[in-house]
Amino acid sequence: MSKQRTSRARNRRTWRGIAGVAAGVVLVGGGFVAANATTTTGDAQKSATGVHYPVDKKANGVAAVVSAANAFLNTLDSDQQAETLLDFSEENATAWSNLPCGGSCRPGIQTGSLSDEQLAALKNVLKVALGTGKDTGYEHVLQTLLADDQLAAAESSGSGPAAPTDGASSDASADPSATPSDAPTGAPPSGGTGGGAGGGYGSDIYFLAFLGTPSVDGTWQLHFGGHHLAVNITYKDGKVSGASPFFTGVEPTSWTADDGTTYEPLANFRDRLLKLTGSLSTEQLATAKLSESFSDVLLGPGEDGQFPETKEGIKASELSPKQQKLVLAAIHPWVAGVDDATAKKLMKTYARELKQTYVGYSGGTGLDTQGDYVRIDGPSVWIEFVCQNGFVYQDKVHYHTVYRDHTRDYGSEFSFS
Repeated sequence: MSKQRTSRARNRRTWRGIAGVAAGVVLVGGGFVAANATTTTGDAQKSATGVHYPVDKKANGVAAVVSAANAFLNTLDSDQQAETLLDFSEENATAWSNLPCGGSCRPGIQTGSLSDEQLAALKNVLKVALGTGKDTGYEHVLQTLLADDQLAAAESSGSGPAAPTDGASSDASADPSATPSDAPTGAPPSGGTGGGAGGGYGSDIYFLAFLGTPSVDGTWQLHFGGHHLAVNITYKDGKVSGASPFFTGVEPTSWTADDGTTYEPLANFRDRLLKLTGSLSTEQLATAKLSESFSDVLLGPGEDGQFPETKEGIKASELSPKQQKLVLAAIHPWVAGVDDATAKKLMKTYARELKQTYVGYSGGTGLDTQGDYVRIDGPSVWIEFVCQNGFVYQDKVHYHTVYRDHTRDYGSEFSFS
């Protein structure tokens, strides 16, 4: 077995241990961190293996995220710390992609380069920073990575083509009768490639970076992603100032593991949209129909700040109270990708703005055919869900989705006008 295959097999076993406790970890701050991450106070201290950062076992909220981040950093040597700790700049913050382009299109340290102890500490960062429990952030991230292991297995077995060399286009056709192309087109951002150059499929090809130094009195970002995933959470003065952009997609859309467990990472996202569109009358559907067709999300990677000037679709104020509740229910799965307290605050904001929020769709409303597309666009919230034909499982569709916020992307730290 090749070194690369051994690495992938090791990481697939590790990520599948969703409920397991890795050796050498203890319960701290609501999650698992490295057992040798001792509690200290004061400034970070230099050690032979890198900088040692303070860890507070009693921390909660954002302080617990900082503590988990520091515990992870303490498992790394100086070179690995340099890969992980980067400047909080617009260039770094916006360097995310949905493509399987490895480290050529995103910053940070690769999961496949980590030991079991280091990977357990990385998982703890995600567990503390993201929503916990069923249908929330941490579980969703783990299932997304498991889906990519499915693609890696299919690719290595010869049952599917190699990773795509072209990314998905965010272009929309102005012709409402146009049919989206059979497969996405367009060049990857930053000149990245699909396969090769550190690319490909598998849970060992995901990257974590801390942009800025994790702290409760500064500005920094947790930046984690890989194929079909981009998590961007910005912190400022001990609070979450931005939980977006959040890109999540999946191929295959569902599968059954060897142990009989069935996974369907985006089922809750899709099903809540289906309940919403399924509640619309014929007249409401006609109003909600968008004039363009879409082969991908409009505001994917590299499209920061490019919100349409004019909102389209049906306004939530024209919906019944029951339908308005379905709009909020449809928004929630994306917002649940961040910690529970922040998710509640965001949902309160989106509820206040609900009557100025629009729902639109293109293609069909079944979300089961290439080009089926649903959008929710409010004063703040922006959500897109689109179906594309599969790259590896070519007889099936797969999903791309993105959650953005008109005023809170990247914690409002950058201007894209």
